[in-house]
Formats: sequence, C-alpha cells, structure tokens
Amino acid sequence: MPPWLDPSLLPAYAAALAFGYLCGSIPFGLILTRLAGTADIRAIGSGNIGATNVLRTGHKALAAATLIADALKGTFAVLLVYSYYGSEYRYFAHELALPAAAGAFLGHLFPVWLGFKGGKGVATYIGLLLALAWPAAIAFCLIWLAVAALTRYSSLAALVASAATPFALWLIGDRPETGAPFIWINARVLEIDPFTPRASALCSDLLIPVAGNDRSHAHDQAP
Repeated sequence: MPPWLDPSLLPAYAAALAFGYLCGSIPFGLILTRLAGTADIRAIGSGNIGATNVLRTGHKALAAATLIADALKGTFAVLLVYSYYGSEYRYFAHELALPAAAGAFLGHLFPVWLGFKGGKGVATYIGLLLALAWPAAIAFCLIWLAVAALTRYSSLAALVASAATPFALWLIGDRPETGAPFIWINARVLEIDPFTPRASALCSDLLIPVAGNDRSHAHDQAP
C-alpha cells in the first residue's frame, strides 16, 4: 500500500476536502452583484453565477472582481491546507492539498447554499492550478486564449486547455496526476457527462461562441 493511502491520513483528507468545499462554495458573483445593488444574476442571462453572467449586468469591474475572487478562493484553499499540514505531514502535504483542490472545485460547481447550482469552474480551476503548479496555470491560460482566438468558441478552448493540463505538468517536470483528476470533473464546465447520451452531442455543445449571441446566453461557458 502506498504511504499516502495510510488509513491514519483519512481524517486529514476529509478535513481538506471539506475545507476546500466551503471555500469553493462562496458565490462571489452573487455576493458582489448584490452588494452593488444589481439584479439577481440567477434571473438574467444563463442564470450562472460566474464572471460572464456578471458581465451581462453591464458592470465590467464586477465581472473582473468575480473572476479574480473565484480563482483566488481555489488558490487560498490549497495553499492554506498545504501550509497547515506541511509541518505535521511533511511528505504528504501535496497529496493532502489535492482533496482541498477537488473540494474547492466541486464547491464552486455545486454550492450547498444555492441548491447545488453554481458556476462552471474555469476561474476556480485556474486558481487551483496556480496553487498546485503555477506554470501549468499559465499554460492553461495561454492555450485557452490561443484556441479561443482561433476558433471563437470558449467552451472548446476550455476543453482543449483542460485536456492539455496533465501534459503541461509532465512537460515542466511536475506530476501529471495533479491535473488528471480534474479532466473528468472539468467536463462539468462544458455540461458534458461522458457517461450519458449527452456525450454524443459533444460537437454541438462545443460550439459556444466567445462573442455573445442568443445561444451563448443559454449556455454560459464562463468561469
């Protein structure tokens, strides 16, 4: 049995997962727009709580703040768990940071406070990569920007960047398993479940333009 699967570590894994979930479940898009006195973003556009739907309120500054906050809550969760367990579980701090990352990502997608209806997770995913392996976060952003610029489809860009993350980690000498578990989870970003018939509609789901139109309002591919 690998040392990191020691049953004595299970409470620490559970605590890291729970803490990450609590951090990730903070709906900054909803909080910031309410503080600004705008309409409930869940009642406009796609109903998503991410930065793109916030942008539809006409407040670019709020959208930027939402993007940053959604990313940093993932970064904060991972770094705090890594720091907290770094002294007690010196050789397993990285492994303990992964449940925190998964919890933060799932918390953003399925916040208990909002009936488990959250955002798509792109910004939070970038924030997690920033904490786990910052070069991979830069690679993700560059790939996303390149694919989005070439194809004008943000969801395709997110899918390609997500799939390329483990390879980027391997290329820079980090461990690909840091990003691999998030590829399947990140399918939720595109609302594609590989175990449902919806997977057969992959091509149509990918065609979500970067520039908004009626269809992009119906399918928010935002952070």
